[in-house]
Amino acid sequence: MTLRLTASLLVLLLTGCAASPERPETLRQALLNLGERAAERILDAPSMPRPPTDQVLLMAPPEVDVALSIGQERFLESLTRALLGVSEGPQVLDWSDAMAEGSSDNQWRLESRLEADGPRLQLSDRALLPYRLSLALRRPGADETLWEEQISGAFDATAL
Repeated sequence: MTLRLTASLLVLLLTGCAASPERPETLRQALLNLGERAAERILDAPSMPRPPTDQVLLMAPPEVDVALSIGQERFLESLTRALLGVSEGPQVLDWSDAMAEGSSDNQWRLESRLEADGPRLQLSDRALLPYRLSLALRRPGADETLWEEQISGAFDATAL
């Protein structure tokens, strides 16, 4: 009886693995995954005081390489949604130059740059577009970088 149960569970597990997508099928999903990875890294930054619920992230407009065919607004939306989706995460606001003056100790300006990190890689079944996402935390109105991180990966070009 336990052999049948084990075999049934194994078949269900393998069926579930075969049905799950191996790669993001849409640009939305690809950007959501990247946003979630970035949010994890930002919240783990040693410069970010704890608890993050007491912090305010001021989102500077991102720089997005046109070679990636991803709009600046679309990337900013994905990153913002990922940060807002973190339970007990920081407050998230759009940055404006007026915020440079009179900032408080719990405010952090988040800068991001998404760029192509090489030529399109042609595989037998798809093409991959390598990218590098650079993140930096600064105090509003200051040029000193308090934390930097880079995330590298590749988008499935069919999702773009």
